[in-house]
Amino acid sequence: MQERGAGGVIGLLAAAALAAAPAPPPEPQPLMIGETVTLEALGAERQVNIVLPPDYAKDPEKRWPVVYQLDGALRQDLMMGAGLMRWGALWGRSADAIVVGIETRDRQRELLPVSADPAEAKRWPTAGESAAFRAWLADAVKPLVEARYRTDGRALLVGESAAGHFVVETWAEAPALFTGYAAISPSLQWDFEALSRQPLGEGPRPPLYLSLADEGGATESGMLRLLAALPASQPYCFSDRRKELRHATALHGLLSEALQYLMPTKADWLEEYGMVLRCEKRGGQGDAPG
Repeated sequence: MQERGAGGVIGLLAAAALAAAPAPPPEPQPLMIGETVTLEALGAERQVNIVLPPDYAKDPEKRWPVVYQLDGALRQDLMMGAGLMRWGALWGRSADAIVVGIETRDRQRELLPVSADPAEAKRWPTAGESAAFRAWLADAVKPLVEARYRTDGRALLVGESAAGHFVVETWAEAPALFTGYAAISPSLQWDFEALSRQPLGEGPRPPLYLSLADEGGATESGMLRLLAALPASQPYCFSDRRKELRHATALHGLLSEALQYLMPTKADWLEEYGMVLRCEKRGGQGDAPG
């Protein structure tokens, strides 16, 4: 009896020890933020990354605007762009949207036209195929997105630096390709500021968000020339951040404002929290988005 009693005590102690042991941690699960498609453009494979709104699957009837973000690979600006878009939507600063991140492989080749500047041509000998890259966006990327996802007709092109030059060039030469454009610190010094000297021609163009950081020099003079050439009827917002931002911080600091301009909401609490759209110059208010 004593042995059986001792064994029972030992068994109880063992059971208590097992009960007190910490449970094994749960098995981690994949964190899904989007989908990716591999396409070929200009002889190179590249990612086209799609980040859907969190509520996309909940309402199968709802349609969404699309933000096409240049330099949008996973190792480029995709996570920052998608994060700032979601943050703006969370506050009601701008509409929620589908983000399409477009990877660039040789940025000067894909985003810039040929330059007549010998120094630029020597430094970036592959530059000059922006028209072909734009045709790929029009013929391959946009049709794929519009066929596969529930889009509402709004298609916004966003880019910074060389990608900003591509945005302005697309707005000038193929304005109907997108319904809104945001060029953050665009490299308008390229090719002796040729893009800012280009005649705009007749006809309305979609809204355009422009900004300038502390670049100075030909980048600044190119921007000022472009602003002077914009017709009064053109809807645009120019954010002058020469005293606040550097070229390297312009995208981080201004993408939220660009989306606020291009995808406005009716939120009436934004000013209280400092989420003000600051347009030092603005045109075409009657047709502008907001």
